[in-house]
Amino acid sequence: MGRFYLTTAIDYANGAPHLGHAYEKVLADVIARHRRMRGDQVHFLTGLDEHGQKVEQTARRAGIEPRAHCDAIAGLFRGMLGLLDISNDDYIRTTEPRHVRVVQDALQRLFDAGLVYRAEYTGFYSVRQEQFLLEKDRAPDGSWPSLLGEVVQLTEANYFFRLSQFQAWLVGHLETHPDFVYPRFRQRQVLEFLREPVNDLCISRPKSRLSWGIELPFDRDYVTYVWFDALTNYYSAVADKGLWPADLHVIGKDILVPPHAVYWPCMLKALGLEPPRRLLVHGWWTMGGAKVSKTQAPAAAAGEPAPRPLDALALARDHGADPLRYFLIREMTLGQDSEFTLELFRQRYRTDLGNDLGNLLNRLLNMAGRYAAGKLPAPAADEAPERELRALWSSTAAKYLALSSDLQLKESLEELWVFIRALNAYVDTRAPWKLGKSADPADRSRLDSCLAHVGEGLRLVATCLTPVMPTVSTRLLADLGLPPATRLDEGLAWSSVGVGRALAEKDILFPPLDPPATPAS
Repeated sequence: MGRFYLTTAIDYANGAPHLGHAYEKVLADVIARHRRMRGDQVHFLTGLDEHGQKVEQTARRAGIEPRAHCDAIAGLFRGMLGLLDISNDDYIRTTEPRHVRVVQDALQRLFDAGLVYRAEYTGFYSVRQEQFLLEKDRAPDGSWPSLLGEVVQLTEANYFFRLSQFQAWLVGHLETHPDFVYPRFRQRQVLEFLREPVNDLCISRPKSRLSWGIELPFDRDYVTYVWFDALTNYYSAVADKGLWPADLHVIGKDILVPPHAVYWPCMLKALGLEPPRRLLVHGWWTMGGAKVSKTQAPAAAAGEPAPRPLDALALARDHGADPLRYFLIREMTLGQDSEFTLELFRQRYRTDLGNDLGNLLNRLLNMAGRYAAGKLPAPAADEAPERELRALWSSTAAKYLALSSDLQLKESLEELWVFIRALNAYVDTRAPWKLGKSADPADRSRLDSCLAHVGEGLRLVATCLTPVMPTVSTRLLADLGLPPATRLDEGLAWSSVGVGRALAEKDILFPPLDPPATPAS
């Protein structure tokens, strides 16, 4: 049993949660739950990034103080965590005293060590990204990419971190730790970025331009740059807990380079701290090839009214967290982008969850009630169909554990669904509705074995699904008269633990979806 410290990017307090936020937290939560079920002592951190120019401007436009704005946004994001059944152990806000103390201590230490200096700088500045730009940031035609928003030219005195001093160390670290960034092609992206010299990092903003931030301890006329502030949270949340370094850090591809793969490890090195052990970089959810945001809406089918903007959390409110959690993990190959449509969600819900899993449970409950007085019988016959099913499970369990441990979560679910469909096929092969009508004792033995094998198969499936669909899995196990699953290793051996247990009469795990809205006549 080991310790496992897991962090996610902290969300920026400049808007409401959307599908991208939901996916990252669900992804991290599935990993955290999986590690707990493997026996690790997990500490799972997420939180809110509250400082910076965009937050200050948004609050000003709303006519409220930045802190009041952040309090409201924090409520929205914490509500999302509850709605999605996220099992985080801590939630840090960058306005909290515990965070401010660590940031100011880090700044003072770097300043005292000569790693922070004051200089005047003239350059182009992205208001949206809150960072100074270089010529290499321009598009090939010389324009600034649209993601940078408004770009202005500034001349001002600021404080700089000697980032360039640590470039050679970072390259060496990446070369000696080839699994530092996952997937590996993202690590190559970082090394490609580091082929060119990096400039020292501006880590301050004058209060005359930005007052909403953490004050520099050595110059009260400045606050620290939001990235220096935000990147410190992963350490500040556990600085007094002895949990550093983070074992796994989950982020989106858009903030890998340079913030998390360049700024952060160099800052840690300068402070005498270890870098995180691994960065897990996920892709984007897209709609029509464009990154999903809270303002985008899926395209309407011919003859249907224009849909409202996509509210991913409405899917969890309407259908429960678990179907959405399953869809997000099942549909996206880790590290790649994935297209989202409501129809694809509905298809997974109806086919994978409703037909393959939900109907299989009710077939068992119905047959056990009809032929076994509502209890799971002991297996009596052991013929080729039973042996083949158990052999398939042995292979499935090994693949599931290996894939899950290697962060190939989509692939682990694919393997699990091969077994679920095999369970359904096994029922069709054994045809217990025919065996139940037979007067042959051998057929009665086959019937009992069929019910026992389906019950045990569902127990094993529910155990594997617990990190992804914790509520549904607990409910399914309760239908089998069993407690929630807590361990993976011991819980995946084929057993007779359910024999003799009283089963539920009926349970619709995945109620039918409402039909899509049709236009008024």
